[in-house]
Amino acid sequence: MRTDVLITNMNPQLEAEAASLSTLPSAADGDERSSFVQSFARGLAVIEAFDNDHPAMTLSQVAQRTGLTRAGARRLLLTLCELGYAETDGRLFRLRPRVLKLGFAYLHAQGVWHLAQPYMVELVEKIHESCSAAVLDGQEIVYVARVPTQTRIMSINLGIGSRLPAHATSLGRVLLAGLPDAGLERAIADALPLRSHTDRSVTDPAELKRRILQARRDGYCILDQELESGLRSIAVPLRGPGNEVVAALNVGVQASGTGLDAMRKRILPALQHSAAQISEALGAPRG
Repeated sequence: MRTDVLITNMNPQLEAEAASLSTLPSAADGDERSSFVQSFARGLAVIEAFDNDHPAMTLSQVAQRTGLTRAGARRLLLTLCELGYAETDGRLFRLRPRVLKLGFAYLHAQGVWHLAQPYMVELVEKIHESCSAAVLDGQEIVYVARVPTQTRIMSINLGIGSRLPAHATSLGRVLLAGLPDAGLERAIADALPLRSHTDRSVTDPAELKRRILQARRDGYCILDQELESGLRSIAVPLRGPGNEVVAALNVGVQASGTGLDAMRKRILPALQHSAAQISEALGAPRG
């Protein structure tokens, strides 16, 4: 059986908050902060202003989403156009495929994800269900590796750099469970209000925290049709050299074909075995 593999990494540090642009450190703040290049940070903010909901924007829209002046946004947009990262028809600006090189630079620098590939392929061929890995980036997860199957289980396409809300995914809850308590509190507060995706979605922050803490105790998380009706998933953490949670690994199944008991008895042991192999490849201590 042929198994296709998709691998991607996106640098979590590239995420810029528009509201912070007016308070970025300057040279006057001292030697430690004088190396901060404000114009570079603003350029990244302009790139990240474009997303699925805003694939093309006017100058005014970019300025509004980034908190920049129109003049500042214009200079940055024209620079991106000149470098081939964006284009314009005279009114609307769009990103160009060259932007993907920024993500691929991280991918190639973090070659460890290619070490995960054979273990994920082996898992998929064993259980015949799709497998994904993701990292936490703010209130979202970013897919960094994926081995799909021929059977499509989601209505949306998960591709390079796909993002989903952390609170509504098994991958995200495992990653949130890996945060220290204070970090978890901040993450939940920053995600409010919690968006409902199905009639099973958790929208109460106290209940979300309870389920995340349960995932921390259990060492895994099962999500039952909270992100999309008909979709169940189960996730476990991936650990790094300090035994810290650096990513998460999950398996997605059709709810009509796989019950919760089967996920725990059939899929969880295989998933945990693969996660242990990948974690070791990532430098985590054995055991």
